[in-house]
Amino acid sequence: MNITQSQNFFLFVSTFVLVGGLTPLMRKIAISKEILDRPISAHKSHLSPVPYLGGVGIIFGVLSVTYVAILFTPLPFDNFWRATSLIGPALAMGLVGLWDDIKNLHPLPRFIGQTISGMAVAVVLILTSNFGSPTGSILIDTLITVFWIVGICNSINFFDNLDGGAAGTTTISAIALTYLAFSNHQALIGSLALVVAGACLGFLIWNKSPARIYMGDAGALFLGVLIATLTIRLNPNTESIFASFATPVLLLAVPILDTSVAVISRLRRRVSPFQGGKDHLSHRLIRAGISRKITALLLWSLSAFFALLAIIINSNTPINEFMLVMFGILIWLGLLAKFLNSKDE
Repeated sequence: MNITQSQNFFLFVSTFVLVGGLTPLMRKIAISKEILDRPISAHKSHLSPVPYLGGVGIIFGVLSVTYVAILFTPLPFDNFWRATSLIGPALAMGLVGLWDDIKNLHPLPRFIGQTISGMAVAVVLILTSNFGSPTGSILIDTLITVFWIVGICNSINFFDNLDGGAAGTTTISAIALTYLAFSNHQALIGSLALVVAGACLGFLIWNKSPARIYMGDAGALFLGVLIATLTIRLNPNTESIFASFATPVLLLAVPILDTSVAVISRLRRRVSPFQGGKDHLSHRLIRAGISRKITALLLWSLSAFFALLAIIINSNTPINEFMLVMFGILIWLGLLAKFLNSKDE
């Protein structure tokens, strides 16, 4: 999908405006149909019901802008199938999430369903040759792909526990991914990442604290699969496999950190990882006396730090790459230890 910089900017603005305009409409529909996130569970931090379906607006915005843009590309048929191989699996997971938003499935069956769907997504990517081959082994690369898709899909979903948390962090990751993709002449990846950034930013207008609507599982699972797919399709400008593997991890380091803290915390308390709880990064920061708005800003800043590190790594020598990656790992492990030492709930 080779288009000019001005056209890419137009894609970003169009998605931003479209999702920003659709979201209040989805809010009205959710309220009228009583598709609400009710604070009836102990792990819910909001005090009154908040409508879901924000994710539907995100999905519609990404799909409509992408496919309309494809009509004006030099090879619309080829670009249609290339884009569909990336967006189609994410759409499938978004529909699973929408079902969960409406029917309110129990945690364990929901997680199993997400995992099975995530594995199916990975298979589709493999069959359509839409996954990287960093190790040269089909088996190992396939296992990595399945693990990455399932893991990031659920990480973005888990991270959607704070007003503006998932939307803001995904925006930052997508912008960094856009820069890296265009720097490495991957036009389709860059354009799609820019569309994702525009959609998330448009939704963030209504989702920032105090949130007037949530993206729900529909939006979180859609974005999780799409951003996971785009990051593994990225061909980093690195000299080593180590730095190549590290790039997508750094781009999504904060949602991965959040999931790691929550899961480890629950396991050491002998609580099911599938059970919700107030043990995420946002909950720990708020218990420390930080306001919800400042908490969101801190997590966005942390995401920007790791994203910037990924960008710097892609412009350095192998020795510097290794040192920078190790620096990022040490910072991440330090944060992991710090959050795990804070009060769980």
